[in-house]
Amino acid sequence: MPQPTHAQTSTIQISVINESTVLADADVVPVVAALQNQVTNDFRPVWGTDAELTIVPKGTQPPNGSWWLVMLDDSDQANALGYHDLTTEGLPIGKVFAASDLKAGTSWTVTASHELLEMLGDPNINLTVFVQNNNTAGMLYAYEVCDACEDDSLGYQVDNILLSDFVYPAWFEGFRTEGSTQFDRMNKMQKPFQLLVNGYIGIFNVSSGSGWQQETAEKRATNVLHRGAVGTRRERRDIPHELWVNSLPQRKIVGNAQKYRQTLQTIQKRREAA
Repeated sequence: MPQPTHAQTSTIQISVINESTVLADADVVPVVAALQNQVTNDFRPVWGTDAELTIVPKGTQPPNGSWWLVMLDDSDQANALGYHDLTTEGLPIGKVFAASDLKAGTSWTVTASHELLEMLGDPNINLTVFVQNNNTAGMLYAYEVCDACEDDSLGYQVDNILLSDFVYPAWFEGFRTEGSTQFDRMNKMQKPFQLLVNGYIGIFNVSSGSGWQQETAEKRATNVLHRGAVGTRRERRDIPHELWVNSLPQRKIVGNAQKYRQTLQTIQKRREAA
């Protein structure tokens, strides 16, 4: 079955930063290796985008010009430490909320794969596909490559690490007929814009004035279900770019992280003493 591809682009440098209190560096190392294999072997041949992932040792500065993939506990920690909408240089940043995943019973490794691939596919969170219904109406679809097939049950193993499925460019091409080509990595989709179990996609009705909403696999639009936490791609898509905030300098974030962990330790000691 033919696989539509995009032209090859230059290799993007990704700095992987672990600030999560629930993930040890030893937990992150094999996942980064699996993510590298996924990008190089699975994503690049189809989307034409390659990346080199490098773990940033604690207390050191990410290389200039790199994009960031940051492991955090939750959105509250992201705000407390100063990881905002962009890197300090105004470059793309992806956030993985590991503690939130653990609380929800979902896989943080799938989330890491999801965030990485979507950052590579639409780094500025502003790409869309327009489906015109008639002369005066139509729908914009967010150019997100994992949302439609993001459920953990749809993922696949790379080096024994569970990673996210992702759509192929053909998924956004309405002229494709059912079964005519491959629409996602795991070949579970049969037609453009298909949503699998627990899948969703951001839609923007250009004539309704209702803003961005999420269409789910149940085919009902909503701006409540799947609403993104503060700092996520879903939340940032709703915010005008002139309101995006750069992350704090890494040295400032390191100091904030130390204070944050000390606060957590103090709270834990108080709970144990109560």
